[in-house]
Amino acid sequence: MEIPSPYGASESQGDVHALRYELSIPYPVDEVWDAIATPDGLPTWLAVADPFEQREGGAITLRWQNKDARGHATVAPGRVTAWEPKRVVEYTVDVHGRVRFELEPGPLGVGGTLLHFTNELAGPEDVRLDCLAGWHHHFEYLLQALAGQPADWSAWTLERWRELREEYGKGR
Repeated sequence: MEIPSPYGASESQGDVHALRYELSIPYPVDEVWDAIATPDGLPTWLAVADPFEQREGGAITLRWQNKDARGHATVAPGRVTAWEPKRVVEYTVDVHGRVRFELEPGPLGVGGTLLHFTNELAGPEDVRLDCLAGWHHHFEYLLQALAGQPADWSAWTLERWRELREEYGKGR
């Protein structure tokens, strides 16, 4: 199966950045929703969500299982700021700002899911590039998790992230 490219784009106004990814995912909306909006699905590709109150206004803390270049794991408490089951989920959390996933069924005859992702955050240029590479890498993990191969965080290294960071730094 060919994996869709998760390359993102961004717009910046000073130190405020909007990162965007559009993915055509060859899995049904229900499966993608379970991966992005449930405490069982999120750790397979992104982060442990605990607590996770699955409703608008609910508490959420995302605890990344991989580590950054300094050896730190991100812990991001926040709120669920949008909750429309099987369609929209948005988390506004420390460190990463507003993280929004919008799902829609793929075109008739093709199937799958269109995932529209936006991350709005503040920080210097390095943070923008780090996050573009980080989300890209996590979307690769999302596609693998949907294919039945959840991330093995114990085997995770910075190697792929560094490759992606370099590509985004060159203007990808």
